[in-house]
Amino acid sequence: MDNHYEWRETPTSIGVSRERLIREGVRLAEETKTKISLETWLKVGFAASLFLSIIVISLVSFNKETVFSPYEEDQELSNLQLTEMRNTLGSSGEGYLIANTMSTPMLVNDWDDPHRTLLVIAAPEKPFDAAEASAIFDFVTKKGGKVILAANSTNAQLVASEFGIKYFDAPVVDPFQYYEVTDENGEVLMPDQRKLWAAASINRDVTTMGDERLIPCSENNINNAQVENCRTPVLFHRATAIQVLDEDVEEDREVMVLAHASTPAFIARNDMDVNNKNNPVLGEGKTGLIIRIDYPVEDVLDEQPNNNFGKVDVTGSIVFVSDHSVLANHLWDEQLGSETGKQQCTSQYYVSNKVGESHSCWDSSDGLSSAYGDTTWRGNSPYFTALIYDMMEFDNKEISTTVTRFPSEFNLVFDESRHVSSALSSPFTEAIGAIVLLTSDNVLKWLIILNLFALLAIAIMVVPEKENWRHVFDLTRFRERPKKIDSSQYQLRVKEAFLSKVRQFNDLTRDEFVRKTPAEVMHMVRDPRLVELISSNRSYSNEELREIIPQIRRWGN
Repeated sequence: MDNHYEWRETPTSIGVSRERLIREGVRLAEETKTKISLETWLKVGFAASLFLSIIVISLVSFNKETVFSPYEEDQELSNLQLTEMRNTLGSSGEGYLIANTMSTPMLVNDWDDPHRTLLVIAAPEKPFDAAEASAIFDFVTKKGGKVILAANSTNAQLVASEFGIKYFDAPVVDPFQYYEVTDENGEVLMPDQRKLWAAASINRDVTTMGDERLIPCSENNINNAQVENCRTPVLFHRATAIQVLDEDVEEDREVMVLAHASTPAFIARNDMDVNNKNNPVLGEGKTGLIIRIDYPVEDVLDEQPNNNFGKVDVTGSIVFVSDHSVLANHLWDEQLGSETGKQQCTSQYYVSNKVGESHSCWDSSDGLSSAYGDTTWRGNSPYFTALIYDMMEFDNKEISTTVTRFPSEFNLVFDESRHVSSALSSPFTEAIGAIVLLTSDNVLKWLIILNLFALLAIAIMVVPEKENWRHVFDLTRFRERPKKIDSSQYQLRVKEAFLSKVRQFNDLTRDEFVRKTPAEVMHMVRDPRLVELISSNRSYSNEELREIIPQIRRWGN
């Protein structure tokens, strides 16, 4: 008898084990060919849906050019971008900190210093969803945020509805208040009564202004923020109408119609005929072009004059503009406006194109009086520069001058998520927006969690339990394995299986069991027939092994 037993797997047994595993793998692979698991179907379905989504988004955005963006420098469409606005208001101009958001406006309430942040949404090509509209409403009414939403379509309606504002679905035709335009050769174009002008106020309802409505805002007025008693000319390219819904008016807010079309103006839903019953006339002061709503917001955190960080009262503001082109380069900048044919009131074409006595420029009784100052249109930039300054908290005495003295402490964020971008970038921006939406909305967040638990429960139910590794040596399946193991190895496998059972029964590690002497091992076994099995070198027939297996099963019980 040997002095010590080595309870390690022999090279032969390792080879057999590997061979058996390979054969088992082949068998399982063959079964998988005929039976695809639920997990595989789920993976295939997810991949297919993701692929189709990318294809659809790419097709929709194919050959689409991004316009009304502050970052596009393409010369061909330069007049339709907002680069001049960004330059005017950024570090090289007014000094605001310029940023943008690419995913979704749902993130507005997570920004730092929302009461010192203005969100510019121009030309939304994609409509807002309910969660985004609600986030913008909270941004203004609860955080004191500022928003300018410029659109001439109902894509802005969901946001507008939150504030009791209605966007119409067709352009405004105004036989009184439209401006003249020439082509690149200086030839006057056919009069277009959809190219509107308006004398707009900064912070007062024009329907309640007295004689001060005739006073044009001078450069000095704008530079010193003295704009209460004056108005500024603003040109529109193709404006729709916006209207305050009286039934939705809240008491704790101030609503101001900053600009509107003339009384005979109408909504051109079908044609340019004012007598068409399908083209409604809204009435005096009701065809709004620019509407501002201010909300008092309390207990916003900011730096106070005593250098403490505490609660201050601010004003949340949102301005609805009926045309996104008012911010575009060709209307923002006076020089570009002149290059694209916009005519000042001194132009002869206002006389030659006058229909009766109706057609007028903004230096008229319905607009501004030259007797009170210069009525020259300087582009739309002076008006919106003054409007943005007035919306911000520069005049807030509860905030430290170390903040209000510097425009760089105020943020101007352009919302780029509403534009249809290129086919390459669109799937990624859409995916980011979807992720933000799903993780920001409380209802959707809990729905996702519940779905994950449901999927986990399904996986537990449908995925078969993996075979316990100890069953590799399951002696009860001895008769099922003649083709999986070499018959010459039966005795060795039975012996190894029994010794493994002895080791586990005595709660020993492999190293501890290896260090046991033969005498100690036989003392653990005690059964003479089983002691003989592990200690003798004689060969057992298959029939003898089958007879001894039940005895091994009973051992230790």
